[in-house]
Amino acid sequence: MTNTVRRLGDLRAPDVANRITSRSIFVQPLGAIEQHGPHLPLSTDEVVATSVAQATVELVGEQLDVWLLPTLSYTKSNEHAWAPGTIWLSATTMLSVLDDIGRCISLTNAKKLVFLNGHGGNSALLNVVNRELRLNYGLQTFTAHPSMPPDQGGPSAQSELGMGIHGGTDETSLMLHLRSDLVDMSKVVRRVPEKLALNKHVRFGGTVSFGWLSNDFFVDGHIGDPTHATAELGERMFASAVKNFAEALAEISTFNFGK
Repeated sequence: MTNTVRRLGDLRAPDVANRITSRSIFVQPLGAIEQHGPHLPLSTDEVVATSVAQATVELVGEQLDVWLLPTLSYTKSNEHAWAPGTIWLSATTMLSVLDDIGRCISLTNAKKLVFLNGHGGNSALLNVVNRELRLNYGLQTFTAHPSMPPDQGGPSAQSELGMGIHGGTDETSLMLHLRSDLVDMSKVVRRVPEKLALNKHVRFGGTVSFGWLSNDFFVDGHIGDPTHATAELGERMFASAVKNFAEALAEISTFNFGK
């Protein structure tokens, strides 16, 4: 264990050939700059992804030879394009950016690249990128999340009826733990699409997906119930996220397609 976060950007050029080996794993955090309702900052996804990545690399980086890349803050957030302040990349641009990152990583000795994705809107695109980078550059590629988004089968607070996908109990709790100075709890309000929660198939996390914008549901753009958020819950969630990601990195370190 080490108290130093191993960052690629801190290395000097000659060190790259010496310290980056075929065993090395690169972690690329992805956040977003997008509206998160009236109570959370635009940087919420960036803060969470960066914090989990840093803490995990600090914990197991030396043991597993993990290196941290700078967080990619601008990503595919066009479900929030209606909100001023949201800065988003088109799918075409993001695919190109991630392909460029993969190409550059492939010029080192490293063989494994892990995307730690803090913004659920990136997930489908990252699944495409994983295969493209595997095909184009021979990298082993992976996508992980600080916690699995509810619209992709992850859990959600009971009061959210499985609909807490954006700015709800969990995200607000994490931010109360990580950056309480950026949270305005005087503005929290429950915003849960009750009718959608009654559906068996066409719902968040259901068997039928659908296109949506965050203001299709409520004008203030968040979907969930932040009124139950606490820093204590956020602390537990953060510890769990670091533990789970550390375990995932351990499996990634020995992964070789079952061979």
